[in-house]
Amino acid sequence: MGTTTMGVKLDDATRERIKSAATRIDRTPHWLIKQAIFSYLEQLENSDTLPELPALLSGAANESDEAPTPAEEPHQPFLDFAEQILPQSVSRAAITAAYRRPETEAVSMLLEQARLPQPVAEQAHKLAYQLADKLRNQKNASGRAGMVQGLLQEFSLSSQEGVALMCLAEALLRIPDKATRDALIRDKISNGNWQSHIGRSPSLFVNAATWGLLFTGKLVSTHNEASLSRSLNRIIGKSGEPLIRKGVDMAMRLMGEQFVTGETIAEALANARKLEEKGFRYSYDMLGEAALTAADAQAYMVSYQQAIHAIGKASNGRGIYEGPGISIKLSALHPRYSRAQYDRVMEELYPRLKSLTLLARQYDIGINIDAEEADRLEISLDLLEKLCFEPELAGWNGIGFVIQAYQKRCPLVIDYLIDLATRSRRRLMIRLVKGAYWDSEISVRRWTALKAIRFIPARCIPTFHISPVRKSCWRCRI
Repeated sequence: MGTTTMGVKLDDATRERIKSAATRIDRTPHWLIKQAIFSYLEQLENSDTLPELPALLSGAANESDEAPTPAEEPHQPFLDFAEQILPQSVSRAAITAAYRRPETEAVSMLLEQARLPQPVAEQAHKLAYQLADKLRNQKNASGRAGMVQGLLQEFSLSSQEGVALMCLAEALLRIPDKATRDALIRDKISNGNWQSHIGRSPSLFVNAATWGLLFTGKLVSTHNEASLSRSLNRIIGKSGEPLIRKGVDMAMRLMGEQFVTGETIAEALANARKLEEKGFRYSYDMLGEAALTAADAQAYMVSYQQAIHAIGKASNGRGIYEGPGISIKLSALHPRYSRAQYDRVMEELYPRLKSLTLLARQYDIGINIDAEEADRLEISLDLLEKLCFEPELAGWNGIGFVIQAYQKRCPLVIDYLIDLATRSRRRLMIRLVKGAYWDSEISVRRWTALKAIRFIPARCIPTFHISPVRKSCWRCRI
């Protein structure tokens, strides 16, 4: 049975020969065929005589003059676009192939790789229990840190309420406008089941916050109740929003200050100084959204430059491992950061990425390419690979990459990064995150109605990525 490759029909035997030859040189069959075509074209263009093609000529000799005209190949409107895609190595092709791997296949492989020897598993469990027990039983925790710990213990981040709480805590710190803040509060807490938390926590602060959230939740989400309840809520609603802002906003700010080190880089550096003296290390992220316009991208570029200067001066020559670093969001540096705009990204975004990386090298601070949505992973890897082979960055180990652990491709990305580090003769800093875009990926799946998804939907499963990935990183010391 024949197959079609680049519009050329091949029998199975020829296809297998091409595939085998491509594998030996770590390329794809598509790339090998393309190179053969280019080679023959160059011979045609540089010679007055037709290059000999023994196989073709022998085949032509056996054909009669009355051979039927071959049928026209079907029109392929996306062929030009496909041919612009760079040839993939075996490791990159494996990442692409696992884009929508069946969940049962992905999880079963992870479970097998995540198994630890019994002594190691017991030691890990013992240490985890000791750490958790110490944190939960800290009686000396007071002030804002203690109150935030109480909130976190009561509102688990795996619950709907906990997620809404964290979103609100982060967002309120960046919203100076009271009306917008009120609208955000109403949106985030209207669906929270705050009633179930009342009276369960031993912390007075948590219960007070719960009552406040219950009150505001009824205020904004009980419009379908009986007419008497609607009337009562309507009366309360006349002065309800300022009350929401004063009470709930205070609790959210307390929590936000625990997770957002500062509203500016200078403030964050000052707040982190005490913990750095105790041995903690920071990689600073600048919270923000993706650029929508060229002006947005330019503003983010200036902000990143200023941040690198500030962090570099604070590092004071401590180096990429002992000093602080920075994470940059590529979608903030270009308004069209997508595969469809590949040429623009390489021509416009890459010089900005290179410029920031060179600036970070001047101060010898680490710079991490932050994680993005799943459909941007491979273009991020292309940018990373190009950056790793820059002559001006040779021998410097300050480049890092952040990986979403919920993606099915995560272990294969690690394998690729190990290979990239080996080929570019450098060490790469790797950071795993459980998945900041998990919720948005769920929404995309619903919009597209795709059965096979590109991430593991259960929130607990990405944890299984950690063990096999850590084994790979530790074995190779990337």
